[in-house]
Amino acid sequence: MVIPGKQSWIEHSDVFSLFPTLVWKIQLRAKVQEPIDARVLGLLLELRQGLPALKTGEAWQSGHALHAREELRELCECVLSAAISVLQFLKIGSEEIEITGCWANQYAPGAAHRAHSHPNNYLSAVYYVRVWPGADSINFHDPRSQTGVIRPPVTELIAANTDQVVVPVKSGTLLVFPAYLQHSVDANTSGESRVSVSFNLMFSAFTAALSKPLWGEG
Repeated sequence: MVIPGKQSWIEHSDVFSLFPTLVWKIQLRAKVQEPIDARVLGLLLELRQGLPALKTGEAWQSGHALHAREELRELCECVLSAAISVLQFLKIGSEEIEITGCWANQYAPGAAHRAHSHPNNYLSAVYYVRVWPGADSINFHDPRSQTGVIRPPVTELIAANTDQVVVPVKSGTLLVFPAYLQHSVDANTSGESRVSVSFNLMFSAFTAALSKPLWGEG
């Protein structure tokens, strides 16, 4: 029912969810997660060798080509497999998708990441290597601009009126989401560094694989 209570003038009413924004959440099996995490942490030590330890409030990102590293081969295979499943779910005609960027993130206690999106990609993903209580969530922000223009007070936050969704994660969680979807990370309130690996994905031959432009007449 759209309108609550007994209304004598209503015969029937429905509410529809239009244009949903989807986020896929996957938990890796322990026997898969453990060797992947060990390789990621080993690579992280190598990449940060000679660098000073992060101070409170500091964050660090690696270069964006880690998908070319052998240490991340199995993780990349998991990400690509998940992305193909997403395309199948969405009934996308082309399943030829590839990783266009991959980088490691380390957030010291107190570090946060502002809201942002990943342009010129179709999907994004993030794999959580080490998270802790107080550093175990990600925020997704409503992509509809109008919801930020008129924001009336609400009596209770529900899925239909919120402009932000907080998704809890744990070590071994993989999230896949539209690259246009703005997301942010709250300040790390744990006493340990939060470690994750981020990905961008795009159609392998997007100029040929995408549907033809829908030009208007006249």
